[in-house]
Amino acid sequence: MNETANPPTSEPTIPRFPDNVAGAWYVNEDCITCGLCSELAPDNFRESEDGDHTIVFKQPSTADELEQAQEAMDSCPVESIVCEEPA
Repeated sequence: MNETANPPTSEPTIPRFPDNVAGAWYVNEDCITCGLCSELAPDNFRESEDGDHTIVFKQPSTADELEQAQEAMDSCPVESIVCEEPA
């Protein structure tokens, strides 16, 4: 019998909230709306209109914004901030 080995599986990606602005940075559905990212990077993160999660409303574009967004990602208690490098 010729069995094919299954390729290693990666962890499933948690979906991004659809109201994030398009781009590499986003908040996924693990968000608990703690508000920390909005405090650390207010030019890029804010509470959603329905108030049940946070979103990226503007992609970081300056060195300061990138630094603040990175600090927010590193500080997120549920690791719901994601930055996917452009392909």
